[in-house]
Amino acid sequence: MQTAPFHEAIARGPAGGRAFWLTAEDGVRLRLGVWPVPEGAKGTVFLLPGRTEYVEKYGPAAADFAARGYAMLAVDWRGQGLADRLIADPMKGHIGAFTDYQRDLAAVIAAAGELGLPKPWVVLGHSMGGAIGLRAVLTAGHPFAACAFSAPMWQIGLPALLRPFGPTIARLIGDTGFADGYAPGTDARSYVLKAPFEDNKLTTDAEMWAFMVEQIGIEPALTIAGPTWHWVCEGILDCVAMAALPSPDLPCLTAVGALERIIDIPAAEARMARWPKGKLLRVPGAQHEIMMEGAASRKLFFDACTQVFDGVTG
Repeated sequence: MQTAPFHEAIARGPAGGRAFWLTAEDGVRLRLGVWPVPEGAKGTVFLLPGRTEYVEKYGPAAADFAARGYAMLAVDWRGQGLADRLIADPMKGHIGAFTDYQRDLAAVIAAAGELGLPKPWVVLGHSMGGAIGLRAVLTAGHPFAACAFSAPMWQIGLPALLRPFGPTIARLIGDTGFADGYAPGTDARSYVLKAPFEDNKLTTDAEMWAFMVEQIGIEPALTIAGPTWHWVCEGILDCVAMAALPSPDLPCLTAVGALERIIDIPAAEARMARWPKGKLLRVPGAQHEIMMEGAASRKLFFDACTQVFDGVTG
């Protein structure tokens, strides 16, 4: 693996974080971020970021997990962060097929083995990363001993009257010339740079909001803006396909903020109601970015994750 750029000064994670270039099986270049393994590490958390996100955003999460005895890695998915962008406009969030993200995860898993990161391995997916992580643990042969999800994207929001027709609409739009255009309500501006802190949908914590704004201001190449129609359509089809599958026999925590306004909470509730070893945690006063909330919300979440992960490390 070749060394990749890593912006340690803006990450606010444990000292000594590193990044590497990875190549997925179809030739797309990705970036892997790894923080130092704490002494006597219990295992490694594979943190799967959401759409628009990047490795450095999860420096504070790496510090929280290190304090609880876990190593952590994160990845720039194809089409975002410093990974290869997929279409001519680098600000558009795009994907060929949602299952392409599994190619990226496979490269991450292989790299973790090459780096000798401590086992057991556990996975934590946020938002879009929750969809990617869910598909992974629904697949035979995955390497994870437990999983956790933060505000998982397990359904793409559509008006109630349109939901039964979602897959049909997605297939029709995906075959038109509009597929590479920005989805309705989005544009070429990053959400955290165009939205005011007041009434934003990500966090109630002013300090963490400023942290996200500062990162993008210093390193604007890390971010992307709105998704394409094609990304939305592929997301709809993937969520529908996964909803039909049974939950795995794996310890699981899923957390949603009590003030969540982005993901579909009923989809998370429905999945966890049929997850034999699953637990649904509602975080009081939190919005979409539970790991970017105030100290009390973050502690509640990371302690709950650690409780699940500790159960498979003994």
